[in-house]
Amino acid sequence: MKVAKFGGSSLADANQFKKVSNIIKEDASRKFIIVSAPGKRHEQDFKITDLLIQLGNAYLNKDKYKSYYITIVDRFSKIIKELNLPSSLLAEIENKIATIMKDNLSSEDMLNCFKAIGEDSSAKILSVYLQSIGLNANYINPKDAGIIVENDVNGAKLLPESFEKIYKLRQEEGILVIPGFFGYTKDGILSTFSRGGSDITGAIIAAGVKAELYENFTDVDSVYSVNPSIVKNPKEIKLLTYREMRELSYAGFSVFHDEALIPAFNARIPVSIKNTNNPSAPGTMIVANKKPNGKNCVVGIASDTGFTSIYVSKFLMNRELGFGRKLFQILEEEEVSFEHAPSGIDDMSIIIRDSQLTGNKEEIVVNRINKELKPDTVSVHWDLALIMVVGEGMKETIGMAQTATRALGEAKVNIEMINQGSSEVSMMFGIKSDGLHRAIKSLYEAFFE
Repeated sequence: MKVAKFGGSSLADANQFKKVSNIIKEDASRKFIIVSAPGKRHEQDFKITDLLIQLGNAYLNKDKYKSYYITIVDRFSKIIKELNLPSSLLAEIENKIATIMKDNLSSEDMLNCFKAIGEDSSAKILSVYLQSIGLNANYINPKDAGIIVENDVNGAKLLPESFEKIYKLRQEEGILVIPGFFGYTKDGILSTFSRGGSDITGAIIAAGVKAELYENFTDVDSVYSVNPSIVKNPKEIKLLTYREMRELSYAGFSVFHDEALIPAFNARIPVSIKNTNNPSAPGTMIVANKKPNGKNCVVGIASDTGFTSIYVSKFLMNRELGFGRKLFQILEEEEVSFEHAPSGIDDMSIIIRDSQLTGNKEEIVVNRINKELKPDTVSVHWDLALIMVVGEGMKETIGMAQTATRALGEAKVNIEMINQGSSEVSMMFGIKSDGLHRAIKSLYEAFFE
């Protein structure tokens, strides 16, 4: 029994819907199908979810929204007509939008309802098309599937009692098509996961029904060892562990949302990344454990930009009881979350995403540190990029850090920060963003060529 999730690029138009249907038809064990909203058909196109967010915001702000409405309806109309499906499907989508606008909802609840239309419509269209080609398929709403959530500022969070309800889906006959990205609170309020949340839904269903395999279909043959836009024709990764994928996702790999694998990880269900446009390709398998890879255990190099470092130095900091706690308390009280905090005897660096330091937040934090902790130095360093070199067994393999630092030196990239600490699967380097491409190319050559 398999759970198969199809992303936005896999459902961008009618032809992609047909490819997805053929993949489902080829394997009778693909019983649970999770779908995203239609994505981009080409580089200049728009994702349906983005259009729905613009529609919702325009409507709430009493701005002109008809152009967004027309574009959304037109996209679904083309898909439905080209699949020769009944026009009632399109009328249902239009009625859904009209109902949301008429309902007396809060701004947050209304926007969530708008955002969910893309996935919900994809699921209904796909289920009807599967029926039209002779398959026993049915649409299942997330509420009926048992996806019970609670609201959170960072996106809906699944409640543990959901898994018992989801397991009962095994008793249903035929193929079940479930929209990703959203669930319902105990009060029946629709709530969406964070962006990329269809991957989360797929992992939740896989864990809930205790699937043999969770297949995630996207538009690449596999996960690559490095960003193909930086290094041409990089090596494919055939086998990854959950921990490796989590580190790579966090540091910029776009195949998975960085929370997406947690339900599958907890249930120890293997995940297969496949290409909708080339389903015969072996793809990448993600598993709980794997055998050590010998001398070179590095599987991937990931990177991300948009970081700022707050450097705090004070002589004998290590002897000052509660210094670190007070520093982090300032961040907490100012609602600033941090990413990393490498430290020495007399100094500490706090790595923060730029998005956390909007407005005058940076000035407030620095002033409070100076006033309350009385450090010798506080300095802020902007425009940082983080690079993660990832692989199981790195901690036990001699020479990993030496190889990485030599490669960065050869690329003439200065290391602003290095942190391995307690991580057994990654090394992190902080550098200036303008040296990122040189650094990645040099690291790739050092570890893979």
